[in-house]
Amino acid sequence: MSKAATHDDVSLILRLYELRREDKMREARQWFASMYRPVNSIEEFNRSCPPGSSMNAHFRMVTSYWEMVASFINSGVLNEELFFQSGGELLLTWEKISELTPALRAIRKNSRLYYNMEMVARRQAAYMNSNSPESYDTFASMVRNMGR
Repeated sequence: MSKAATHDDVSLILRLYELRREDKMREARQWFASMYRPVNSIEEFNRSCPPGSSMNAHFRMVTSYWEMVASFINSGVLNEELFFQSGGELLLTWEKISELTPALRAIRKNSRLYYNMEMVARRQAAYMNSNSPESYDTFASMVRNMGR
């Protein structure tokens, strides 16, 4: 069992929420959630998010934000269970990039690219299913089929 959540955990979650409300971040998150379609190859990614484009910048902003948050959880700075109770956007982000991640890792020669997000997402999926069987599979299927 993880350590009990503290006031510091709550403060950090609230601060992370405030950062998500910043105008550029809100724009990037809106685009990512509604317009970005999961792909599994670098070629598809470069067509949908060409280098230098606003779409590419939005992709990088959203994924780096959630990778940062996941690093807080993995390092024990942020209470995992408290985060899981309201942090569904991290899982949505991971589901949208999970098929592309191996190709990105290979081309960037970085086997740990999005590693923190992947580890947190795996535990969050298990957490969801432990509380409501099949909820993760239903969520993941919905995300993967967005716009297809």
